[in-house]
Amino acid sequence: MKKISAAVAAIALFAAGSVLAAGGDELVKKNGCLTCHDVSAKKIGPSFKNIATKSDKATIVTAIGKGSKGKYGKMPMMAQPKAAADAAAIANWIVSLK
Repeated sequence: MKKISAAVAAIALFAAGSVLAAGGDELVKKNGCLTCHDVSAKKIGPSFKNIATKSDKATIVTAIGKGSKGKYGKMPMMAQPKAAADAAAIANWIVSLK
């Protein structure tokens, strides 16, 4: 019975992560991220897949919420305040693109 409960819990956690990741594409649209970023092609900023391979979730959250200055430059200040509330969900989605 413990094995079944553990399996059900693992499936539930995986499903919850998938739901969060699935909403990320809508959040990047809502917050205007697609103006500078694309899922797989470089635009003004790096692609989300490139970000996923080079950054961890915490770094992505910081870049969205507070801005970052690194190899990829700095996100425009106008994008940060509106995306900050959704930063964790957007970061989860980006990391899921690996």
